[in-house]
Amino acid sequence: MVTRADIGVIGGSGFYSLLDDATEIEISTPYGPPSDVVTVGRIGSRSVAFLPRHGRDHRFPPHRIPYRANLWALRSLGVRQVLAPSAVGSLRAEIGPGALVVPDQLVDRTSGRTQTYYDAGGVVHVAFADPYCPAGRKAAVSVAGASGWEVSDGGTLVVIEGPRFSTRAESRWFSANGWSIVGMTAFPEAVLARELALCYTSMSLVTDHDAGVETGEGVTHEEVLAFFGTNVTRMRSLVGDVIAALPEERVCPCGSALDGLKLPFELPG
Repeated sequence: MVTRADIGVIGGSGFYSLLDDATEIEISTPYGPPSDVVTVGRIGSRSVAFLPRHGRDHRFPPHRIPYRANLWALRSLGVRQVLAPSAVGSLRAEIGPGALVVPDQLVDRTSGRTQTYYDAGGVVHVAFADPYCPAGRKAAVSVAGASGWEVSDGGTLVVIEGPRFSTRAESRWFSANGWSIVGMTAFPEAVLARELALCYTSMSLVTDHDAGVETGEGVTHEEVLAFFGTNVTRMRSLVGDVIAALPEERVCPCGSALDGLKLPFELPG
């Protein structure tokens, strides 16, 4: 029975069948319970923990996800590398539904979400110029390209508060800024991972063009779920292949993100 993991996956319920020898583990954290129990198992020789971002019954909307508890729970199980597959809208005409974007930048347009562990006990400033793990990004881009995906290496993911979708004017503004895709969950996931010295890699499946890119009524929740559902098997296979390609020893800067900083508490795991 596997009870520890090196790699974490935060995604939708369609990813449960990723794992062999799976065990469900209930975890408590100083920030409350995570979105759901964590399922720990194996993919080949790699130990992997899976956590459904919204809960297995999709009970947490994007602005209510217990992000701090989720990342803390994964680290407490030994996780040091996190893959974060998600559905996004495209802000660029040339990036259409079915494409995979592995962003290298992030813009936060959320409001009111708790985005740090270090809000008491002393100030901790964590560098966040490059939000994503370079080693994780390299593995994701390489594996996706070799698997026949239309993959964008880099791009900016703008994260909105949700749960509503963007207005047409907002979407056009995002596009005019040169941003590539829009989603609702990558922040504060990415910064909380950095504050725990975890590697974090977003794997963003484009389900639609956002409202400002083309004419029409705009995307609906049902359309997003339907498109992601038809592609979840392919996405699940890709995530499994990327896990196998992740380096076993971290040589990226993510693990040293907290070096030289005085932390107000001991990190888990």
